[in-house]
Amino acid sequence: MRFSTLLPLALAAVPAVSAVGKLGFALGVKNADGSCKSQADFEKDFDVLKAHADIVRTYAAADCNNAEAIVPAAKKKGFKLVLGIWPDVPESFDADTKALQKAIPGNENVITAITVGSETLYRGNFTGQELLQKINQVQKMFPKVTVGTADSWNKYADGTADPLIAGGVKFLLVNAFAYWQGQDINNATATYIDDMMQAITHIQKIAGSNADKIKIATGETGWPTDGGSDFGAAKAGTANAKKFHDTGVCAMLKWGVDVFYFEAFDEPWKPKSIGDNGKAADETHWGMYTADRQPKFKVEC
Repeated sequence: MRFSTLLPLALAAVPAVSAVGKLGFALGVKNADGSCKSQADFEKDFDVLKAHADIVRTYAAADCNNAEAIVPAAKKKGFKLVLGIWPDVPESFDADTKALQKAIPGNENVITAITVGSETLYRGNFTGQELLQKINQVQKMFPKVTVGTADSWNKYADGTADPLIAGGVKFLLVNAFAYWQGQDINNATATYIDDMMQAITHIQKIAGSNADKIKIATGETGWPTDGGSDFGAAKAGTANAKKFHDTGVCAMLKWGVDVFYFEAFDEPWKPKSIGDNGKAADETHWGMYTADRQPKFKVEC
């Protein structure tokens, strides 16, 4: 597929909007040394991120007991949260739901949504129907909070997530990384836009008259800075990260689609991961900021 030829089509497919989208961040719950963040650590994070956003998302509420620390920090600093449940195994599902049962009551005004799973359909952990059952189970636990999920753009576009859409799930985060598709930076924005438009168009088609009831946003997108690993034609580098932000992310925001940038701060504690190509990849340099909260590039749209 030649993504560069699809950009005009993607632009034409973007619905008219009345306001620009909001920027948010994927936020790690560990310090640079791998220790768990405290409430004070999260407050310092928010003090930096408030220049650009007032919402962040995390992935597993019991990890580092982050829900207990981040909720009061967000409340103090005027931030909203999308908190996560990791449903892949019963132990994590139970631990995360218990953590949220302690953290959410009385703080519903801080919690924008709960995501059940992150790319579980992409990894094949659940079928769409199985994930829908998990989401419905959590929705019954937290009737005052919107419950949804986050998954790769192609799992929405190819019909894998159709049971969620038809089943009435109201919060769908779409992850779209031109970088992980091995795209040259000069084709990255076109790729990202096309990915998002394929997902959004399919979701709206399946939802029909209920499409306006579903909140759709980019759940993750970004680009590794200096020190990160290359992936095919996708080259890590701070200049490339800035270019992707300024062209791709800013375009999506201007079209009224919210974007969670991956990620807020570098996470040097992370081990190298093995990608789909079987090669080790460094995922410690994806932050818009360094681990000690210093900016890497000027952020402007």
